[in-house]
Amino acid sequence: MNFDPDLPSNRMIYEVRKDRALFGSFAANLETLMTAYRLSEQEKAAFRALDIKGLRDLGVHPYFLPQVTRLFRGSSKNDSTSAAAQAYRRSMIDSEGH
Repeated sequence: MNFDPDLPSNRMIYEVRKDRALFGSFAANLETLMTAYRLSEQEKAAFRALDIKGLRDLGVHPYFLPQVTRLFRGSSKNDSTSAAAQAYRRSMIDSEGH
């Protein structure tokens, strides 16, 4: 796993998480945000598929990986049974056979 501090996805995730309006409208404005932050086609494909493992492999910071699922699934009921936690598990844990 190689974290890439210059990866546009890292900046986008960081900034969206800090902006309540962007956070709340992330999924609805995904395409616009990805264009504005100049994400690569590989990054865009990973976000569209909610491919957390793919984002990791591209260089998204490990701390941001579970945050991505919260951007799509919300952050209420932030526990292991939440939609965000389940999406993270499906992408990262279940896909690796654990």
